[in-house]
Amino acid sequence: MSTALLSFASVLVLVHLASSSAVDPTIGFVELPLNASNFHNDKPYDLPVSDRYSFVDGVHKLWVYSTDEPLFKNSTTKPRSEIRIKGYDYSSGVWQFEGYGYVPTGTTGVCIMQVFGATPPRATTLMLRVYNGSLYYYRAGPVVLENIYEKWFRLNVIHDVNASKLQVYINGVLKLEPTGHGGKNHYFKFGVYSQNDSSYYMESRWKCIQVLRKTSTPQIENGQGGAKICKADSEARILSAYI
Repeated sequence: MSTALLSFASVLVLVHLASSSAVDPTIGFVELPLNASNFHNDKPYDLPVSDRYSFVDGVHKLWVYSTDEPLFKNSTTKPRSEIRIKGYDYSSGVWQFEGYGYVPTGTTGVCIMQVFGATPPRATTLMLRVYNGSLYYYRAGPVVLENIYEKWFRLNVIHDVNASKLQVYINGVLKLEPTGHGGKNHYFKFGVYSQNDSSYYMESRWKCIQVLRKTSTPQIENGQGGAKICKADSEARILSAYI
């Protein structure tokens, strides 16, 4: 096996089979407060936010077209409509993103969630992308979730900065354990960010977004495991007061 393949294998993954039992990845973490000031929209520079984003009944809907302009004028990056979590940038410790995602049929060639920040020339530590109905780790894989279209799924991404390790859970089941990619500053993003071989129209929806941090204080397990209830109505009430 070539050195490149060995490096690729060592950096990437431990993929867990679907038979793994569901757990609640938030046990041992503390949920941090969020309001609208923590949700910053990155969108085509020439359009208002409302042309590529809506928030109705607790659901963030983000969409973009492959012909849209980039984030900044003259930028070489591709079109996006993303929410960047502000106020919780981090450079050490163990952090977690939780959200319930939904991708409609036809959306492909797009990143729907990322952990930003890495050692140059990389820009990200993690990208979760949709290609032809499956959720992938970057482009090369592995597949994190098949048949992603038209269904809600619970996503938990844990980033242990000091250990340079990440964990990706789908519906409470550990699917992926990639290594980190360095970097001195990190934050979470979700939405749609066009990648290679994208569809003309790209969309994802999100609800019950949480940012959590590891604590040394024991947390009480709620026993819900992968079936944890999403409190979208509560989030809607909180954000509506700011939007």
